[in-house]
Amino acid sequence: MREPSETGSADGGRRGVLGAVATTAAAVAVGAAGCPSPAAPAAGEAPSRTLGRTGAQVEPVSLGGEGILRTTGRHREAVPVILEALRLGVRYCDTAPAYQQSQDYYGEAFRAAGPKAREQVFLASKTHARDRDGALRLLDDSLRRLGTDHLDSWQLHDLREIEELDAIFGKRGAIEAVEQARADGRVRHVGITGHHDPRILLEAMRRYPVDTVLCAVNPADPARLPFLTTVVEEARRRGVGVIGMKIMAAGRLLQDRAASASELIHYAASHADTVIIGCSSIAEVRENLGARSLSFPMPPAERAALEARVAPRAGRYDTFKVG
Repeated sequence: MREPSETGSADGGRRGVLGAVATTAAAVAVGAAGCPSPAAPAAGEAPSRTLGRTGAQVEPVSLGGEGILRTTGRHREAVPVILEALRLGVRYCDTAPAYQQSQDYYGEAFRAAGPKAREQVFLASKTHARDRDGALRLLDDSLRRLGTDHLDSWQLHDLREIEELDAIFGKRGAIEAVEQARADGRVRHVGITGHHDPRILLEAMRRYPVDTVLCAVNPADPARLPFLTTVVEEARRRGVGVIGMKIMAAGRLLQDRAASASELIHYAASHADTVIIGCSSIAEVRENLGARSLSFPMPPAERAALEARVAPRAGRYDTFKVG
């Protein structure tokens, strides 16, 4: 069983600007009062989108399971990040067993926010097990840690090789766990994730009618092994919901000042139904979710200009791809 080494949200390398004192103070304040109702849409905020055949309504920007959430023993910093996202009305939340204590932080945040908080979001977790029994063990552990009786989406995590698909869709493979969990109500929808090779995701969609696909989307994508003109286009043809990750190339696009965070969010969310971003502070949550007020989609000329600007160093921004 291989745990994904670089998966989930786009921006694990991005670091916040608020210290632990400020975030802890916010946690105490929010936890004491309970989670306020989701904020009303701001003037000019982008309308919600439908996440493919799931029918779920999502916003252009969602909360990833990495950043400060992909840590161990940092509840005092991580839980306030989730609580702030819930307060601001985030509709889609991402996590995975492979993301250290990410699921524990979500469970703690849902408890602090009140009994209705969990049901106000589309909650997605994953399995990196390729066999039926291993996947079911991970699922039950995820539900326990998240404090819920079901996942809105259970995703086959970090698909890279044909051999993995053969195991998943073979006898006693993980797809049997998916079918069982959907039948008994522990899972409502099934998804696939990958950033390694678009051909693998295309083959997975051919083999099984998945509901969502989580793949890499950033302006370096067109230069080599593109997901946008392969996986995303095929997902649209099939009615599969599209979630974008790696939108800031693990922070490298920001580090090089190749583009601003708002440009990258604008670009990716113009292609995907929603994009997940790992945040490291309350300030980042506010900044990233604030991008919901952008006018979508980004005009084609702006998208092309951004791709051209990034293209000379595209190889630095797609290191998660095969080869």
